[in-house]
Amino acid sequence: MTAPVQEPAADGAAQFCDQCGAPAADPGHERCATRRTLEPPRFCALCARRMVVQVDPFGWKARCSRHGETTSP
Repeated sequence: MTAPVQEPAADGAAQFCDQCGAPAADPGHERCATRRTLEPPRFCALCARRMVVQVDPFGWKARCSRHGETTSP
C-alpha cells in the first residue's frame, strides 16, 4: 500500500526535496544539494510525486502529473 500524498502548503512553498522526495524539513539533504547542481529534479517539490524527466543536450524538462512542467534555466 502506498503512503498518501500530502498536498502543498497554501503559500506554494516547497515541502519536499526534489532529489530524494523526502520532506524538505528532514535533516540529511547534503548529498541532494550536491546532486542538484548537476542533475534535474526527480520528484515534485510540492507533492513528492515522481516526475517524468527528459534530458537533452540543451537542458531538461520535468513534468509532474499534478503540477505541470518545469524546465531548466
